[in-house]
Amino acid sequence: MRRREFITALGGAAASAVWPLAARAQQADRMPRIGVLMNRAVDDPQAQASVAALVQGLQQLGWTDGRNVHIDTRWSGNADDTRKYAAELVALAPDVIQASGASTVGALLKATRTVPIVFAATADPIGAGLVASMARPGGNATGFMNYEDSLSGKWLEMLKQIAPGVTRAAVLGDPTLSSGRGQLGAIQTVAPSFGIEVSPVDVRDAGEIERAITEFAASPNGGLIALANPGTAIHRKLIIMLAARHKLPAVYFEHTFAADGGLISYGPDYIDQYRQAAGYVDRILKGTKPADLPVLAPTKFELVLNLKTAKALSLTVPNNLLSTADEVIE
Repeated sequence: MRRREFITALGGAAASAVWPLAARAQQADRMPRIGVLMNRAVDDPQAQASVAALVQGLQQLGWTDGRNVHIDTRWSGNADDTRKYAAELVALAPDVIQASGASTVGALLKATRTVPIVFAATADPIGAGLVASMARPGGNATGFMNYEDSLSGKWLEMLKQIAPGVTRAAVLGDPTLSSGRGQLGAIQTVAPSFGIEVSPVDVRDAGEIERAITEFAASPNGGLIALANPGTAIHRKLIIMLAARHKLPAVYFEHTFAADGGLISYGPDYIDQYRQAAGYVDRILKGTKPADLPVLAPTKFELVLNLKTAKALSLTVPNNLLSTADEVIE
């Protein structure tokens, strides 16, 4: 019996009953299909490394693209493309979709409430309405969150450690995202204890980023914090360039910022998350329901320091940061 006929025959049945049976039926009918929707452009090094980790993880679990599974990958650098590719992937009738970022998963959930979705590197999945709870996600989405909002306070602490003279911090984020509001709130909560005044900056528009940072840099003792969201990732090179131009010490949320010339980054090991995501994809292909797989928080974090940038800013990196760094760029 073909999969569509099978599903049609059970059209009134609960999705929780369909997934395991459909997974078994498809094995006899056709090659399984995995959709991948990234929230970054195809030339983004972090996104490329993440997809490579996912594919490698799947291979280790016995799934090889073109041999016993089809993998369809789409890359998106803006909201319009995200909606377009979400609909496109769903139309391919995949058995599971792996996605990154809350806005990307949100677009997929608008396109389907039946196709299983495994997310990675996604902030505040509960606040974004992606899952009902961490332990019991419900619905058709589950996966791996990138951190809790409280981690954002650590970025401000590191900014003060590496640049003690900072009394003002421009926080770059997207106010339309629940994760952005949560991260900003965590920073504002701890800011008084470090004697730092916080100024939010919207990162949805490149022109606005340049205008706001230039205006912010006109006063002394400033620093930057880039929150973890698609806007800061998309405008990564612009933000790093502006920080260097205005000699602003800055803390970022992922390795690629420090590798591209940013001062310091601290955040989850995203590559590890995509390896773990492969495990969830494998389990869903074998019949497990997304609702039965808990959302997991990261267990591995990495601190990266760029000493060349620190020297250009005339900063002396404290020994406690040097001794705990996972990578030092010289």
